[in-house]
Amino acid sequence: MKVSKAQTAENRAGIVEAAARLYREKGLGGVGVSDITRDAGLTHGGLYRHFESKDALAREACLRAFDWTITPLDRLKDGAHDPAEMLHALVHGYLSTEHRDHPGEGCPAAALAVDAARAGPEMSEVFAQGVERNIQRFARATTPAPDAAGRADTIHVLASMVGALVLSRATAAGNPALSEEILATLRAQLAPEFKPRLKSTPKSKTKR
Repeated sequence: MKVSKAQTAENRAGIVEAAARLYREKGLGGVGVSDITRDAGLTHGGLYRHFESKDALAREACLRAFDWTITPLDRLKDGAHDPAEMLHALVHGYLSTEHRDHPGEGCPAAALAVDAARAGPEMSEVFAQGVERNIQRFARATTPAPDAAGRADTIHVLASMVGALVLSRATAAGNPALSEEILATLRAQLAPEFKPRLKSTPKSKTKR
């Protein structure tokens, strides 16, 4: 039975989605073709009708994983949000117990950075594209006027968050208290409790 173009596209997207989640959960080396196709509801041989190799799928899945965001940053309009409030929301959302405990639904930088570094130049290039996109999106949301200094601040915050999440995950099973302490410490350091700025009430002019 011939499969329609729409169904073919849907099957392909399902494979990429399944791979993007499973790779983040188990690492690039911890997932087999059968795991991916089974999760996508397809047969083992179905994968190679869409991708020339498992490595090609891994690269596309990795790039797809970078579409993940805590909040829909790309939908924000310039000036429609308070950068300080957004920074607080993003940092506290990223460095949360929920994000730590669900890597398959979270940030690929924290889940796959070590694997990507070992996977060769092609995967490294894909990963670099995703990281660069994250830097730009984060800067737009949290920096009033993105410039060289704002980019440096963004990289500092993002790298700190990724490192904290990696350490928190690594220690969660063996020392839960330390894992929570790492998250709490970085939340406090990077984005202290946000207090909305009160709008000043204009002084009424005194009639002479």
